[in-house]
Amino acid sequence: MFDRLFDSALLLSVVRATIPILLAAMGGLICERAGVFQISLEGTMLVGAFTAVSMSYVSGNAYVGVLCGMAAGVATSSLLAVGHVSRKGDPIVIGIAINLLAVGLTGFLLPQFFDLRGVFRDPAIVGLSTYALPGLSRIPVIGSALFQLTLPGYCAFLLVPLIWVLLFRTPVGLRLRGVGENAPAAQTRGVPVTTYQYAAVLISGALAGLAGAQLALGNVVQFSENMSAGRGWIAVVAVLLGQAHPLGVLAAAMLFGLAEGLGFRLQGNGLAVQITDALPWVVTLIALFIARKRFIRLLDLTGRAA
Repeated sequence: MFDRLFDSALLLSVVRATIPILLAAMGGLICERAGVFQISLEGTMLVGAFTAVSMSYVSGNAYVGVLCGMAAGVATSSLLAVGHVSRKGDPIVIGIAINLLAVGLTGFLLPQFFDLRGVFRDPAIVGLSTYALPGLSRIPVIGSALFQLTLPGYCAFLLVPLIWVLLFRTPVGLRLRGVGENAPAAQTRGVPVTTYQYAAVLISGALAGLAGAQLALGNVVQFSENMSAGRGWIAVVAVLLGQAHPLGVLAAAMLFGLAEGLGFRLQGNGLAVQITDALPWVVTLIALFIARKRFIRLLDLTGRAA
């Protein structure tokens, strides 16, 4: 039984499930470090997925779809930037509104653009290619899972050390963390708080849009209504569980990726689909329970900032 579950195919499934969550969570991490609670990752990812598939279908080029998906993510996150950073609205209320808007908007546009509902699947949609790293991709068990990825997949894992260096080894990262920890004090030191928070929110939108593009063009080559399926919410939990540290967020994202990948394998081995679908959410609830104190503190800090 365990031999059939824990093999190289499971590792590949885990990595594929981890990548969209990790991309979105890296954006959420940057926002939290800037003092903005980014809860609209779910909707931003969904808009990115829809736009990526649409533009890949129209242009015949997957990377045009990816870039357009990222641009759509930036446009979506700008609603949070204007509503919270400029207008001092509640980020949780605005974020939930964005998530609801994304579900309704993509569900409305799908039949308007493609005259169908549910799932848009067409041979004209060009998916993302995978690129094998010479030598490394031939390593037994882990080679094909870790070293034969799409470009967004490599980007997701490269972002972990890059963001660590940015946050803890550069003046920009120091100022960003200062904005998140004590915005008034940072303001008195001449740090443009609004600029840093805007940049953080828009970068998070680009990364969530990239996550949606990877999900729609890399993991599968199609768009289905509400296909983000809670991954954006899981990314929010990954940021909380990982304490907004790149390595912690990576570990949390891989934990959720393991839960999703294992659920698919158990389903293939005859376990009821209701149980396997619930597995990632069970892990999420446990993670939320563990991270509850940090979550409450973050809500308190967000309320004070507003």
